[in-house]
Amino acid sequence: MKCPPTHLVVMGVAGAGKSTIAEELSHALHWVKAEADEFHPEANISKMSQGIPLQDEDRWPWLLQIRNWMTTQAQAGNSTVLTCSALKASYRSLLAEAEGRVAFLHLDGAAELLGQRMQNREGHFMPTTLLPSQLATLEPLSADELAGGSLRLDISRSPEQLVDDIISALQLTRAAQPLTPA
Repeated sequence: MKCPPTHLVVMGVAGAGKSTIAEELSHALHWVKAEADEFHPEANISKMSQGIPLQDEDRWPWLLQIRNWMTTQAQAGNSTVLTCSALKASYRSLLAEAEGRVAFLHLDGAAELLGQRMQNREGHFMPTTLLPSQLATLEPLSADELAGGSLRLDISRSPEQLVDDIISALQLTRAAQPLTPA
């Protein structure tokens, strides 16, 4: 019997390494990958670029669009890897409504490390000044979420170690030949 499509939502605040881990997982598993930032309307990007934190009313349409994309992928028989901050339990609850199995992978680490990572990256619209508001908004995974197959991961470990941990903990199967990075 074939398993239903799975969605791995790589979550956490800015600077946690969501894009890096999602890319590594997508290559290892041969799964469709998407960046939640690509689903933001221009108004959200403009706010964040100006250092203005998003409010729930900014996030709900964005999250609905992501959930609907996940369902469309599942209906096509595709498992996915998606980056999304998913900072609040209510946001994760909405995303978990997508068709298929949904597991949240919370990349967690010290504020100092997150800030350093944000300062060292280029070409991203999220300024370091928004990190405190993201950390204040973050609701860690609940015991129920963790019992349901979601994971909390320490970002001080290497991306390779984290990907190995995820694949092992979720009992996923690596693709025979990993995709060559573009």
